[in-house]
Amino acid sequence: MAKEAAEMTEETQFMIDKNMGREATDAESGDAKEMRAVMLAGFGGLNKLRVTKKAMPEPQEGEVKIHVKACGLNFLDLMVRQGTIDCPPKPPLVPGFECSGIVEAVGEHTKGFEIGDRVVAFSNYNAWAEVVCTPAEFVYKIPEEMTFAEAAGFALNFVAAYMMLFEVARLQRGMSVLVHSAGGAVGQAVAQLCSTVPDVTVFGIASGFKHTAIRDSVTHLFDRNVDYVQEVKKISPEGVDIVLDCLCGENTGKSLCLLKPLGTYVLYGASNMVTGETKSFFSFAKSWWQVEKVNPIKLYEENKTIAGFSLLNLLFKQNKCGLVKSVMEKLLSLYKAEKIHPVVDSLWALEEVKEAMQRIHDRGNIGKLILDIEKTPTPLMASDSTETSEAGEEEEEPEGDDSKERMPFIH
Repeated sequence: MAKEAAEMTEETQFMIDKNMGREATDAESGDAKEMRAVMLAGFGGLNKLRVTKKAMPEPQEGEVKIHVKACGLNFLDLMVRQGTIDCPPKPPLVPGFECSGIVEAVGEHTKGFEIGDRVVAFSNYNAWAEVVCTPAEFVYKIPEEMTFAEAAGFALNFVAAYMMLFEVARLQRGMSVLVHSAGGAVGQAVAQLCSTVPDVTVFGIASGFKHTAIRDSVTHLFDRNVDYVQEVKKISPEGVDIVLDCLCGENTGKSLCLLKPLGTYVLYGASNMVTGETKSFFSFAKSWWQVEKVNPIKLYEENKTIAGFSLLNLLFKQNKCGLVKSVMEKLLSLYKAEKIHPVVDSLWALEEVKEAMQRIHDRGNIGKLILDIEKTPTPLMASDSTETSEAGEEEEEPEGDDSKERMPFIH
């Protein structure tokens, strides 16, 4: 495990050092062009983020240079900011793992793309910028009818949802699925993909204030603060076939109790470990303490399966680009057939990244938050993202408190 962690750190750091070296070469030549980018100066609170100017990258061999139009913002990015992910690269760094835009140039020996192509791409960090260079195997052309905001809200969430449902849990007709955080971008993607399979029952868990907006997307909807285990069993006494869990902590044990024989539990996140503005070792300890200790013999006796899923590791560490590409092709076909459609919660300017990230922290979003590169910042918001501020860095959010919901900036 330690060896794998070290390798992952080296690999991630190599990508960042490569970009920094590329920028340094441009700067020495005197021809460097600058771009705006979100910079994370160090791990911690919102005061660690700021929008700054940095040298524009140029594509290396096998890479595509993208003039970015929109970037996806995920709960994972919040964990990156706090330094709660495994083996984070050393700051300063540009966060972000997905973006959409127009191909501006291609590196030597790069095939399949031309200048002017509309694309969506994964990036191993560095996505929250006006220009991104990333290997061609992480880039996909998008339909003309798909907006850049939709594309930025499509890639990570729908690919993750599809692979968990169909590649890991083998969703089939007549099965039942329980999804936590049903109002989030992955939760909404799961609900839409389940609707493409006949007779699938979807149990959604979400904060009460989201129920009106998402009620029609799931079969049964429950408040995250109630005893959903008993509520689900009232409807389906045997439990469910698939559980998709992005929370971890005490929900792990509850979810395992709800699995039918031959059911599959998939963990794809640990958002319960994030409670305050900054990394909390107490929250880590509490969450891990609440995780039910899994007994392999018990799994054997009950015929249950436990699985984990990380799309970014699959792409950047385990080299499954071909598999992801085939999934993306299937998803784009479903989009063209109007069977799925990304749910965009709100659009934010780069300079509003702190407010956007706070909305995710408060779990106020329904669907995906997007950083719109061309959006004009809202007055009185942008100034705080270009300066450092200590406000609220150590503030803790009470568990289950949904009172902090903010109005989305929808355009």
